[in-house]
Amino acid sequence: CPGFKKYKSELQRKKNPISKGKEDPPTKGETNTPKDAEVPGGGSSLVAESSGAAVVSLGTAEPGLVNPAFEETEEDLPHRTSLVAETTTIEIHREDLEEELGIRIVGGKDTPLGNIVVQEVLRDSVIAADGRIAPGDHILEVNGVNISSVTHCQAVSFLRHPGPVLHLMVLQEKGFSNKTAQQDSSSANREVIHVTLIKRDRSEPLGIKLIRKTDEAGIFILDLLEGGLAAKNGRLSRNDRVLSINGQDLRQGTPEAAAQIIQTTESRVNFVILRQPGVQLPEPAEDGSSSNSSSSSSSGGSPVHHRRRLDQNHYRRKSTYQKDLPQGYASHEKTVAIKKEPKESLGITIGGGRDNKNKLPIYVTSVQPIGCLFRDGRIKRGDVLLSINGIDLTHLNYYEAVAALKSNAASHSVTLKALEILSLNSPEAPLDVREQGFSWSPLWITWLGLPSYLHFCQDIVLSKGNLESWGFSIVGGFEESKGNQPFFIKTIVPGTPAFRDRKLKCGDEIVAVNGVPAIGMSNAELIPMLKEQRNKVTLTVVSWPGSLV
Repeated sequence: CPGFKKYKSELQRKKNPISKGKEDPPTKGETNTPKDAEVPGGGSSLVAESSGAAVVSLGTAEPGLVNPAFEETEEDLPHRTSLVAETTTIEIHREDLEEELGIRIVGGKDTPLGNIVVQEVLRDSVIAADGRIAPGDHILEVNGVNISSVTHCQAVSFLRHPGPVLHLMVLQEKGFSNKTAQQDSSSANREVIHVTLIKRDRSEPLGIKLIRKTDEAGIFILDLLEGGLAAKNGRLSRNDRVLSINGQDLRQGTPEAAAQIIQTTESRVNFVILRQPGVQLPEPAEDGSSSNSSSSSSSGGSPVHHRRRLDQNHYRRKSTYQKDLPQGYASHEKTVAIKKEPKESLGITIGGGRDNKNKLPIYVTSVQPIGCLFRDGRIKRGDVLLSINGIDLTHLNYYEAVAALKSNAASHSVTLKALEILSLNSPEAPLDVREQGFSWSPLWITWLGLPSYLHFCQDIVLSKGNLESWGFSIVGGFEESKGNQPFFIKTIVPGTPAFRDRKLKCGDEIVAVNGVPAIGMSNAELIPMLKEQRNKVTLTVVSWPGSLV
């Protein structure tokens, strides 16, 4: 994309000041045709793709890159839209120098994704309070250091560096735009404003009525109730567009989703809003709704019961979907038999469990110096626990696993089977990545080396109109030089079916499409499968939690 081209050209000028080239495109740009976003040839150039992955033509022969985000058919040509992306530098302030930013990241040059991509923004975190970084953003620089071509572990280290101020350069996909130049010129008058409202308790209403227009995406403030918290604060106005609340991206959200976030927040409600002077909403009706909109109110009363999708069923990865470990990974299964006193503790803490939202196996988060396993020395932090005294642990939730470990630890002898995952591509020492509070968790790249018989999959069904695109791009697949690589979700474009569904995440592995295994396929084989699905597609995916920074 033009924003990423400018970033790369600036780096090139620093390396070779006398080189001559084309005039730099603007920082914010629209790519009207796929040929404007040509990606350098060769499978090793993944790091240079960034936003380009979202606009490259479906017909490309580029190894390792697939883009079903935009389909080219004759009927689509009259409705061709532009994919808008821009780079921006964001300054983050921390009062506690050691405080986590509160984002999960995936990617790195040692993975098919290449770039470092934000997978998730945690609620009530530093990044959530700032409100400008969203899932899917690519992080290009940290404090002036280019991280677009570093390993995953190196990126985690840069992002976890303590300090009061952090400067992040990010590339953000803004979605497809079919606005005319005249319409776009009005954006110069728009202003992004941060507003924080503080509730005395969770049940206190803000006094805001929200609507969704039929002719424009997003949520808008219809009215501020007299005497309410928002009206007293005085910084929010009618027709303000709500971009995010507490870091939750609402650019394509609903009033019901916004109300739910507000009602579940204990104290601080952080709004990021877009204001365009001179544009008026119709006067609010008596019931707070508009004839051409859906509405919701945070004025109190009973909570909003908006429509919730049932949690997708997860299931163990089928034998037909299983694969060999990716290049650069190895796993070692070990059996540890120890003699102990009946009252002696095993001395380990665990994490994961199939009740976790990512349906993780049970893994060791610490080996305490007080137990028999520390004395034995063979069980390490990060090991996946398979069984204890013949009892299978791989299908249990967290509490079931704790109970099984405690009951079997009471005997004179214990036999543990465990799996150690080795990443040959990351010689760096393992990093201590904390979960919120105190608990350690493995890095995202560790899960890529988990044998597939321990994976739990879910089916995600996407639906779209005839003229819509699915809205995601993928990397990976079979290449002669690299062999079989998993397919990963790299980009999810705002305003598309994949974005609105909210279950697909950057870094997810695509296991199958409509029940057909993707293992061993090249991108040239997967492209037609995705193009054939005009209105509905079922993606079978495995989702691992990104590394917390």
